[in-house]
Parts: sequence; structure tokens; C-alpha cells
Amino acid sequence: MIANGALGGGIYSGFKAQVSTAAMIGKNACKTERWRDRMPEKNFQLNEQNISIVREIGKHMPGGFFIYRAKQPEELLYANEAVFDIFGCDDLEDFKRLTGYTFRGMLHPQDYEKVAASINQQIRDSEEKMDYAEYRIIRKDGAVRWVDDYGHFTETEAYGGIYYVFISDITEKRERMESDQKKYQRELNNMITAMASDYRSVYHVDLDADDAVCYRVDPEDAGDQEGVHFSFHRRFQEYCAQYVDAEYREGFLHFIDPAQIRSALATENIIAYRYLIRRGGKESYEMLRMAGVRHPADREDHIVHAVGLGFTDIDSEMRKNLEQQKALADALEAAKQANLAKTAFLSNMSHEIRTPMNAIIGLNSLALRNDSLPAETRDYLEKIGGSARHLLGLINDILDMSRIESGRMVLRKEEFSFRGMLEQINTMVMSQCAEKGLKYECQVLGGVSDYYIGDDMKLKQVLINILSNAIKFTDPPGSVSLTIERTGTFHEQSTLKFVISDTGIGIDQNFIPKIFDPFTQENSSRSSKYGSTGLGMAITRSIVELMNGEISVRSEKGKGSEFTMVISLKNCRHQGPATHYIKPKDMRVLIVDDEEIAAEHARLVLDEVGIRADICLTGEDAMQMLEVQHGKHAPYNLVLLDWKMPEMDGLEVAKEIRKRYSSETTVIILTSFNWDEIMDEALHIGVDSFLAKPLFASNVIDEFERIARKNNMSLFKERKRAELKDRRILLAEDIIINAEIMKHLLAAKEAVIDHAENGKLAVEMFEKSGVGYYSAILMDVRMPEMDGLEAAQTIRALDRPDARRIPIIALTANAFDEDVQRSLQVGMNAHLSKPVEPERLYQTMEELIWEAEKEDR
Repeated sequence: MIANGALGGGIYSGFKAQVSTAAMIGKNACKTERWRDRMPEKNFQLNEQNISIVREIGKHMPGGFFIYRAKQPEELLYANEAVFDIFGCDDLEDFKRLTGYTFRGMLHPQDYEKVAASINQQIRDSEEKMDYAEYRIIRKDGAVRWVDDYGHFTETEAYGGIYYVFISDITEKRERMESDQKKYQRELNNMITAMASDYRSVYHVDLDADDAVCYRVDPEDAGDQEGVHFSFHRRFQEYCAQYVDAEYREGFLHFIDPAQIRSALATENIIAYRYLIRRGGKESYEMLRMAGVRHPADREDHIVHAVGLGFTDIDSEMRKNLEQQKALADALEAAKQANLAKTAFLSNMSHEIRTPMNAIIGLNSLALRNDSLPAETRDYLEKIGGSARHLLGLINDILDMSRIESGRMVLRKEEFSFRGMLEQINTMVMSQCAEKGLKYECQVLGGVSDYYIGDDMKLKQVLINILSNAIKFTDPPGSVSLTIERTGTFHEQSTLKFVISDTGIGIDQNFIPKIFDPFTQENSSRSSKYGSTGLGMAITRSIVELMNGEISVRSEKGKGSEFTMVISLKNCRHQGPATHYIKPKDMRVLIVDDEEIAAEHARLVLDEVGIRADICLTGEDAMQMLEVQHGKHAPYNLVLLDWKMPEMDGLEVAKEIRKRYSSETTVIILTSFNWDEIMDEALHIGVDSFLAKPLFASNVIDEFERIARKNNMSLFKERKRAELKDRRILLAEDIIINAEIMKHLLAAKEAVIDHAENGKLAVEMFEKSGVGYYSAILMDVRMPEMDGLEAAQTIRALDRPDARRIPIIALTANAFDEDVQRSLQVGMNAHLSKPVEPERLYQTMEELIWEAEKEDR
């Protein structure tokens, strides 16, 4: 304790006057300069003799006042009764018990380091200045309160560095400010959301600070980036000078003047200005609208301090009235009547046609690699290749129709870049139009976002098909155009309208009702001149309907056609690159739960954030689905397993997954029960983690990300590949031409090929070879004497070390999931459909060989 002492009257009165004045200033939240002027001067030295004077003065101060030693040992030298009241203490002893009579003890534990850092910086700088801080305290009754702290640091001979501190309780003030700020932010967000559906560009502007931030932007407006702050007046003046027609510039500049804005919004809820712009050689009318936005400062003076503003294209309103024709229900009904017999027939026909097609396309490609071919021969070969690919396109169209009719075509629901997809389409279409001498134009009207969730591959297929037809049936110097606009939003879905127009030969009015029927053509002369499978538009209509959309056409013979497609896409939560280590589109999830409702709910939860998920109800079905995906070289990287299931429970399924697929597939157990009783067993089996029901998508992503980082999963790094050079490959193929093609393709990688003409011979050759002699086996599925399925099964059963691990890759002209599953069930590692793409062949073999030989390294 510090002893009382006496001090001369002059010094006493001077210090009393100064500290009392400072106390009043602290109570009234003085400004920094006035505070510094009222604090004790350097020649005043607090010591053990005059501390009693400070105590006497402190009794009469209207607010909390204390003095503490800032340097070691840290301790309070004095605190008045107002401080005790703030902390809810009865007296000094009560206050000491609560705080330990230290500055650290007075502060909330989470706030001390921040405040101490500021104090220590002043000590290091030896600055004698006023310091302000706000922090929390914990009262005796446990209540957490906020106080403000005006402190003055000074050096003394007796105590070293000390702080004179005035504090007051500001809890109610902070609560009011936080409430106002939350209300302001909520109203701001509501305004942005409301405007975003009607305007192509939306801004929030703080008129006092001349600060603007863009929340939704059309790249053509001002080149602004969403979320970036800039000077409102300067940027909009630049926009006016660059785009606004000279006749409207003066009015535009007057409209954006802050004084005019405040004056106009004093009597109107919304103000607007219409003007003409000239951009890219075109002109159009636009509207700039503004509305007042509630601001925390409004309560003080009732003046508009902030506005929301948006740009809208007035011309686009006329385009919104384009007529749409209703699709014919009879064609849709006919497309749904395909049966299993037709599907089986198409599968067989696909195999029989693809087998010779593989030879034609493969040999044609090999022949064209010869640089010394005569020009006439090369021309013939290129035409042969073009015709073969056209025929292959017809086969693919037939298979697409079969999948649609049998319900096997499933749309993906993945996050994708709409702008990136459109750039790919435009690159291809512009090239085709330029080659034919046609003009191509693509317009994206206001409201279309950069990112959506849907099946971009199927959407691209539909657009390319319609655009390709437009190019095909338009002669030079005609034109083709694509116009895209958002026509509305509802329940996190955006409705997009695509209009594809051409100036081509047009369609007869009598044929329009049949245009979307399978295998229909307007007339034979049209087909012979332009070439047509009769399936393209039927497939297009079916895919559009799978997207819950509509497609219609209007046309006039000799004047061109206009196709209008309206679909809905799920809005993406962000409009830029994902910040997560895990991207939802990278996740391929299998949900296994015997309760169908629970499984479907889990799938919908993941679907909300763009994660693609399949569901099944039993462990046996799960293992089959895992086999199919592994065979397609697109395995699930996450399996969500219900713990308690009949026949084969979650632990049994997890054990089988680890047995077959090692650690590349993450396994998480889902349960409504306490999992403590199975945790040790589950972790021993290889279960990665547990999640409680009900399921939340964010939990799945976070947990998967944690496991992926820990295990350094291959999902997030490029798969390693072995070189094919000098490796010996066993090829089982009964058709000589196909064998020759495969030999030439692999010779390009300097691999060595041994050819077996059937499955039986392939088994014999492998059995007679030494261990490790062959690096991989390419196995045709349909062969005489012994087919590829039986041959693969026989090889896997051989009693030798490499029989179970050597990669066996199925080669088949069948392209259905059942064929993939059959090949995987007998022990094959992958399945490639003919005609085989060389790069896909190389990649599959290189990756599988690397994985097979990993244990030997």
C-alpha cells in the first residue's frame, strides 16, 4: 500500500484543478486535443506523499477514475467509488476480490491483449498523449458490460510509467449503435436483393463520403468490379463523357449531383433519368433510377445520406414480349413410350455398328498421319473420315434417344461458369460462320449472372445443335444470332430465355408441329442437300424438358427461323471463383441409407450447394454403384453411410470399401445415435469421420476438406502416370483390323504389343509369361472360343502374384452402364468404348499401370 502524505497548497490546487477539469471532460467524451490540454503537466510528479490528494479529488469526480502502474510490477495505485459502481462492487475490498486490484483483472480476458498492445506501444514510443479504448468488463454479478477508456500516460520517478484513466459505462450506447447498424445493413441488403432482380447493374452510394460500391454489374456499364469501392461522382462523370449522348450529358450530370439527389428524394421515393447511349457503334435508351436508403445518420437530420441506384435497358422491355409457341404434348408422349426391348435392340445395334466404325475411323486417322500422301488421296481420306464421323454422330444420337426414353439420362447439378460456357460456344460458332461466309452475333442482355448451378454440358449440347442447324440451313451472306436474357427469378432460380435466329431457308408451316418428333424431316430434298439425322431436334426438346424448360419455333419459308428456349437454372451463391479448398463440383458423393426419405433429404441438402450426389438404399447396391464409377474412371470421392441398416450395416459396407478401394474414397458414417460404442471399431476399419443427422451441406464440405487435407487426397493433385515406352502390352482382339489400329496407336508411345486373337489364347499367353512380363492387358469383350469377360475372370483366378493386380482394360462397342458393370464384376479395372480415343487410352493405361506398380516402388 502507498502511504498518505502531504503536499504544498499551490501544487495541490493546481493538480486538483487540472484533474477535476479532465474528469469533467472525460465524462462528456471530450475531443483529443482538449483532453491533452487538461492533463497534469510534466512537472507534476505523483509519489507516495501526494497520492492521498488524488484520493480526495477522486471522491468528487462524477465518473470512474483510476491510476495504475503500466510497467512491472503492474498494479492499481488508486480507483474511486464510481469505478466500484461500474463493476457492481460494494467497496474497495469487494473490488479487490473481483479484480485482484490490477488492470488485467479489470478487463474481459478476451480484450486484454488488444488493449495492452496499444498501451505497450505508447510506452515504447515514450509518448505522453491521450489514448482512447473501448473494451468489455465482467461485473461482480457476472454481467458483461462495455466501457470507454480515456487514458493519459506519463513517466514518474516514484512509479515509472503510469496511466491516469477515466472510464464510463457505454453499454446502452453501443447496443443502440449496433442495433442501428444491423437495421441499416438489413435494409441495405433488402434493397440490393430487390433491385438485383430488375436491374442489370446495382450500386450503393454514400453521398456524404462520395463512396460507391457495386453489388451487381454489367461489364459494359463502367468497367466496375463487384464489391470494389470508388468515387461515385468521378466514375459516373467518366461514364457520362464516354457513353451518354451529347444531348443528354448536361441532364445526366445534374441528375447525379448530390444536392439535386437529396432535394428530389425529399419529396419522391424513387427518381429516374432516361438518356441515350452510344456504345460499340450502336445506340439504345437506358434508365438510371435512384432510391433513398436508410442510413444511421438519418435520425439526426432527416436528410438522405445514401442511395441505391440501378441501370436498366429500356429497349429490352420490347424483347420481353416475343411470342412463345407451346410445345406439342403428343411428341413428348411419343418420346416416353420407348420400352426395354427397343433399348436392348439399340444396344446390340450400337455394338455391331461401332465395331466396323472403330476400324474405319482408326485406320483413316492413321493413314492421314502420312505426310507424303498425294493430294487426291488425302482428299478422299478426309471425306471418308468426315462421313464416318457423321455416321458415328447418328449412332450417338440414337443412343441419346434411347437413354432419354428409358429414363437413363440424368442431368448434372454442378456449379459452372455461364460466361465460360458461352465463350466456348461462340468460338466454335464464329469459326463455322466465318468459314461459310455468314455473320454471327451474340447478345447477353441485363440480369444474366456469371455463375449458375446446372448441367452446362447438356445446355451447351442443346445450343450448339440449334446453332449448327441455323448455320447449316442458311446460305451466305446470311446471318445467325443468339440472344440471352434473364426474364425472372423465383425461389433461388433464374429463368433464362435463349433466342436463336437465322435468315435461312425457313420451315414450312405444316412441318412446324412435327419438327421435334424423332426421325422426322421436312422433305427428302432438304435432307439430301443439307444432311440430317432427323434426331437432333427431338433430342434437343427432350433435354430442354429434362431441365423443366420449353422450346418453340416460329418460321416463314424463305425468310428464316427463330427458336426460343426458356429454362431455369439454380442461382449460384457466389459470383466469382470459389474460395474453398474444396469445390462442390469436384465432389462426387454416394449416399447410402435404408430410409429413402432420409437419403433423398441428404441429396437435396447437398444439391443446394451444387454437390452432385447419388443415393441407394442398401449396402449391396452401394458396392455395385462404386464398381461402375470406378470402371468409368470417375469414382466417388465421398461415401456417406448410414450406420444402422438391415442385412449389411454401415460398418460392413465401410470395411468392404476399404478392402476394394484402399483409402482414395472418403467414408463418413451418418447416424442419429451416439457413435462412441463403435468409434474404435469404425476407425480401425478405415472410417474417416462421423456426422450427426440431420445433415448440413456446410458440415459435409468442412469435414471432407479436413480429411482431404490430412490425407493429401489425389482429388486435389494430378494423378501420377507411368510411361508406356518399352512396356509390353497383351492385346486380346479377334478382329484383325481393330488389332492393327491398336498396335499402331500404342506404337506411337513406343510400347511393345503381343496380340492374342481370342480370350483363350490371351489366358494361355499370360499364363506362360513370367511374373511382371506384361504391364497391362487390353481385352475385347466379344470374342470367339472365350470372350473377354471369361478370360479376365480366368486370369484373376491364376495363382501368381501379378494375376490380381495387372490392369485389365475392357474394349467394347457397347456403351451402356450394364456393360461397364459386367466388365468390372469379373475383375477388369476400366472400360473404354469403341472407337477408342487415343488420349483417353493413353491416360487410362498410364494411370492404372502406375497404381498397379506402386507397391513395388
